[in-house]
Amino acid sequence: MPSADLVYVIAGAGALLAAALPGVLVRRPFSLPLACLLGGVLVFLLPTGLPDPDPVTYRAALEHITEICVVVSLMGAGLALNRRVSLRGWSSTWRLLGWTMPLTVAGVAGVATGLLGWPLAAALLLGAVLAPTDPVLASDVQVGEPVDAENADDEVRFALTSEAGLNDGAAFPFVYAAIALASVGGAGWLGEWALVDVLYRTAAGVLAGLLIGRLLGRLFFHAPVRNLRLAEHRDGFVALAATFLAYGLTEMVHGYGFVAVFVTACAIRSLERGHGYNNVLHGFVEQIERLFTAWLLLLLGGFVAAGGLAALTWQGAVAGALLLLVIRPLAAWPAQWRGPASPMERVATSFFGIRGIGSLYYLAYALGHADFGVPAEELWAVVAFTVIASIVLHGVTATPVMARLDRLRDRRDVQRHG
Repeated sequence: MPSADLVYVIAGAGALLAAALPGVLVRRPFSLPLACLLGGVLVFLLPTGLPDPDPVTYRAALEHITEICVVVSLMGAGLALNRRVSLRGWSSTWRLLGWTMPLTVAGVAGVATGLLGWPLAAALLLGAVLAPTDPVLASDVQVGEPVDAENADDEVRFALTSEAGLNDGAAFPFVYAAIALASVGGAGWLGEWALVDVLYRTAAGVLAGLLIGRLLGRLFFHAPVRNLRLAEHRDGFVALAATFLAYGLTEMVHGYGFVAVFVTACAIRSLERGHGYNNVLHGFVEQIERLFTAWLLLLLGGFVAAGGLAALTWQGAVAGALLLLVIRPLAAWPAQWRGPASPMERVATSFFGIRGIGSLYYLAYALGHADFGVPAEELWAVVAFTVIASIVLHGVTATPVMARLDRLRDRRDVQRHG
């Protein structure tokens, strides 16, 4: 069979898995991402003649594919959140962004410098790449469908989803710092980095997201001409229009498109919070996101089968394990001190710092802009190992842990309200 035909077969099988497995695996300690990862390993171990999914050779293609997956997932996350944006209601989010993320970057960079012996630019890049969380890879730890009640999201799912929605964009300043350090060296770039990469690009992303989201939301729900009120047509693919418009327009003015997409989604949702069209938009985005994630994880499994982890040293494996088991939990636990989460919820939020597609995107992007003094194969091996370890660890534990938390929460509500 020609390899092109086989690619279509594998793509179709991956799409079928993405559709069928969530219902089959519900309430089981085995996730869809883990199934797709193992499926990719098995497919690429067979004598099919498929080319190796080498991220070094196909870096540019991987960058754009993961970019699409990330922006689609950000739109889905913003549409799903039921709480109105506020300082108090989103306090867990602000704590995780302002405290946990910088500490995670610093902790991973310190390990990469001390244990791996990498130069500072490469160490900072590893910290920036592995800092963003990605709850799309474990559906049990993200919020579900949009609903009318603003208090419908429990604290763990809300904190993890909103954190991932914003830290995918908040990681970019650290990536740009690593690129500047590798390209320029010294400290002369710090002033421009602070003004442009931190302040301007972030502000542009937020403002563009608010403006585009408000305009699109009014078009969807309140257009003066009835035929232009897209909410009445119930077309889910309009969510892709909002996603790509927000991302593309913001990137054209050199803002952070990831931030803009998430803010756009939140702004659209805020205009008509209880409208059923939100569920249509979210449902369509979720399907596209699941499809792209399944395909990418099949390729990640193929990367493993093709020997992509051959460049991984024991130090690199330890660095990834330290991030998942030590650095993330220790950075997230104090950030929630005296916050709205219960002690058990704080433990769960700290533990489920899931790494995924965003890490692959950031590494592909950075390697296209600078040489970091570490072989690209080794960088890919460490990041891929960490993502795979996260898929296995969090995919197996998410269902029983979240089910336990739900039972405790229900018991507490019964005791409180009789």
